[in-house]
Amino acid sequence: MQTDETSGNADEHVCDLCSHHSFETVGSLDRRGRPLETVICTNCGLVSHATLPSEEYLRTRFSGEANQLSAWNTPAGCRRIMRAWQNAIRIRGQISLLLPQGGRLLDVGTGYGCAPKVFQKAGFQAEGIDPCSSLMSFSRDLLKASVTDRWLSEMPAQRTYDVVLLIHVLQYLRSPSQTFQQISSLLHPGGMLYIECPNLQAPFARRTRLFHREHIHSFVPSTLIMLAQQSGFTLRRRFGDDQDNSLQMLFQYSTIKSTHVYSESYPAAMEALGKAGLLPYHLRWRYLFNRFRKLQRFTTERIASGRFVRQLIEECHSDDNCCSPLPGPSRTRPLV
Repeated sequence: MQTDETSGNADEHVCDLCSHHSFETVGSLDRRGRPLETVICTNCGLVSHATLPSEEYLRTRFSGEANQLSAWNTPAGCRRIMRAWQNAIRIRGQISLLLPQGGRLLDVGTGYGCAPKVFQKAGFQAEGIDPCSSLMSFSRDLLKASVTDRWLSEMPAQRTYDVVLLIHVLQYLRSPSQTFQQISSLLHPGGMLYIECPNLQAPFARRTRLFHREHIHSFVPSTLIMLAQQSGFTLRRRFGDDQDNSLQMLFQYSTIKSTHVYSESYPAAMEALGKAGLLPYHLRWRYLFNRFRKLQRFTTERIASGRFVRQLIEECHSDDNCCSPLPGPSRTRPLV
């Protein structure tokens, strides 16, 4: 029976990458122990929910005014903003020299608006879109970022952008292939698309906690590259390695499309899932290193995030010649 959250059933599921109907179940529970069937396409290796959420459910979920992310002035909100800002600085450092300087940039699923603001400070004509209108007051009024309450599907198909960012968004979408097609309609020929999303090949959690209810699709490097190639994108640069928790890839729009399915993709995805077993996952040195670094970062964020956000707001207001700074500590050094 169809529910508010899902559409159809597992028998009607067609792979979003290769359009095959053959799937193998790789999980029956989500990370919190609730029922969630997760499958892998036996042809291309794309991992997804067995039953996809309806478009209606996703629109309600991500555009709701009650979205928890809107509470930016809480300890958790400040930590998220600090993390998003530092992440945007890292991304700018990785890709800015490969982009047309001063080019027009769009950040899809911008959240708090950190990425467009960071790139704007570097001279780009940067803007962001996000369906969660409750986040816009922070982005526009406090960060002074150029952001709009809009879905990607609502963007006119005009080739006006030089760069599109998709930072930890793709896994939440019902159809990654449709998303690539929509983005290709926005980019100039030769335009750049930067994507970050969880890397199933790492893996980033043990098997019993691997599948997130909100993460509709999971990717290994080959499935992400094949999805991009289908819409005319070629891989320009990959950052990090196979053990990074996130895939970090810069693609260039070339209009040359390929539907080739890598024969090694399905075995690679299954091998990655095998690494997520209890012992293989916890006995990796990278797990121990990342765990220590995460705990260290969390401690730092708890102590410093509130002050960081106040200083960030001061600087953004100062950049825009705002009349008076908001309360907070004296500025010591620029945050970018």
